[in-house]
Amino acid sequence: MITQIRQELQNLADEKYAQFNQKLCPDTKRKMLGVRVPQLRKLAQKIAKQDNWNEFLKQTDDTCFEEVLLQGLIIAYRKLEIDEKLEYVKWFVPKIDSWAICDTFCPTLKIKPQDLPQIWDFVQPYLRSKEEFEVRFAVIMMLDYYITEEYVDQVLQKLDRVEHEGYYVKMAVAWTIAEMGAKFNQKTMDYLQSENQLDKFTFNKALQKMRESYRIDKEQKEILKAMKRK
Repeated sequence: MITQIRQELQNLADEKYAQFNQKLCPDTKRKMLGVRVPQLRKLAQKIAKQDNWNEFLKQTDDTCFEEVLLQGLIIAYRKLEIDEKLEYVKWFVPKIDSWAICDTFCPTLKIKPQDLPQIWDFVQPYLRSKEEFEVRFAVIMMLDYYITEEYVDQVLQKLDRVEHEGYYVKMAVAWTIAEMGAKFNQKTMDYLQSENQLDKFTFNKALQKMRESYRIDKEQKEILKAMKRK
């Protein structure tokens, strides 16, 4: 199976796009073929429907960026009971080494409403991980699934306690807070104007992202501008 899939990836490879993508994901040390995400999604959906869908997961050696992302997409697309799904997610998360893999994998999981409480508990330990992209995984999961009336207060509380110093963690936290600022404006403004624990970079980046949003009015953007930490 691995030979056939690798041949398909080679057929889809684009060297110029690989060079472009490498610049967007400087942290990954894996080789890039230059296969675009829509093409990877199509291939993953095909594999996920097969009876031997997990053979590729067992055979790949994780040296190729697209092969790792393909693993995540196959896991996301495969129809599984939630407990089994989370076992595969747990297996996959340590392989994440770039924002691109993280931010493509998380929303593709398509979490069912009834599974949200279980997955909330599942992601919490990752917020305390020493690994940058494991923390980002947890934050992006909250961004994608938990900016809701039921969870917004808990999300703000959890984000306030994120301590990892990684750039991609800080950016994920800022992005998530900005998204909450658009959906739950007053709660988010109250949080930002409180004695929160955000470091200056993350705090200012959250303000910036809110000011860049078309969902925030001009008057509030001026207030946000004045809140910037020096």
